[in-house]
Amino acid sequence: MNGRVTLVCHSSTSATNAAAFAADEPLDARGARWATEARGRLTRADRVLCGPGAACRQTAEALGLSAKIEPALGDWDLGRWRGRTLDEVAADESDAVTAWLSEPDAAPHGGEAQATLLARVAAWLAEAPGEGHTVVVTHAAVVRAVLLSVLHAPPTAFWRIDIAPLTATRLRGGPGRWTIRSTATPLR
Repeated sequence: MNGRVTLVCHSSTSATNAAAFAADEPLDARGARWATEARGRLTRADRVLCGPGAACRQTAEALGLSAKIEPALGDWDLGRWRGRTLDEVAADESDAVTAWLSEPDAAPHGGEAQATLLARVAAWLAEAPGEGHTVVVTHAAVVRAVLLSVLHAPPTAFWRIDIAPLTATRLRGGPGRWTIRSTATPLR
């Protein structure tokens, strides 16, 4: 098997610009323009998948990709923190934020624990096609989770990876033997 997976982080939204927890916002005007300008910059794909979120669907469309929705590639569900900035939440719930950042099984926001996100994404990667080229348009948290899975890195490494909007991360190999070729390469 000599498969390739290109993970594209969706373009910018109001939440990414405000450093807020996403609440399924659409692309902002700048993000839509960036994605449209990046059309044609990805190599041919045998299959295109995207997370169900508005920003993922809109990024795929602006890139000229006909994508199949894959629920496992959905964003990290951060429950009642959605739409708020980290600073706002930390001011109101500092102990909860500390637990969230340091305990992978903690879900003080009422959504998905980091450990659950990591397991969900690792399960998807274990089944990802090992032949041909798969392009995936998804969220930064999903890209980070893929990288941790490939590297067999501890959950604490999640917070040390920066994935900017409209960047590509490339893998080669196949299930159980993926390698990272490049990460966070700008498409614009």
